[in-house]
Amino acid sequence: MTVSWTPHRFTGGLLALDTANTVVLRGDPRKTFDRFKDPGEIARFADAASGFRAAELGGRRLATPSPVEIAPVVLSIREATDRLFRGAVSKGAVATADLPAFLGACADGLAASRTEIGAVGKPFGDPATPIAFEAALAVSALSLLRDDTIARLRICPNCTWLFVDRSRNSSRLWCDMAVCGNRQKASRHYRRRRTAANEVDNV
Repeated sequence: MTVSWTPHRFTGGLLALDTANTVVLRGDPRKTFDRFKDPGEIARFADAASGFRAAELGGRRLATPSPVEIAPVVLSIREATDRLFRGAVSKGAVATADLPAFLGACADGLAASRTEIGAVGKPFGDPATPIAFEAALAVSALSLLRDDTIARLRICPNCTWLFVDRSRNSSRLWCDMAVCGNRQKASRHYRRRRTAANEVDNV
């Protein structure tokens, strides 16, 4: 099934988190599904991410010449990222036992990369040339290890997606207020109405 890569799919705040969130409803074996089950979606995701994550990428486009070939590396980085940082949110600290797999996955993503990163104004290298998606994903994932970023990581209580809370007072609850926030509000409103109706029936 072709995925519509809308702005809501990019509410994680960073490329690595948006990628981790391509598994929907983690933890619910009855409802969970993987948007990268078709490797072709990796290319479509990367194309959309080039626009939605342009600021993070310094304007550099993401390249996916062979989605099938890079899928194992992409999925490895995705799962290691989710495991490490979902645990960090839950426990308030990074589990060192999960670091080797995470660092190994990121190393695999960077192994074939021939580029330079980190220059002033060019965080992901020369914006005039594309960068391999798996390499950019690895760089984004590694950037999550900063203390100030870890402290702002959250898990959305509605969809369980990971996101960075960049609100001024670190009080953001939802990955996307327009989607998850409104769904929770509607659910609470429905429950209140049901409760009120039951109380009337029981009078």
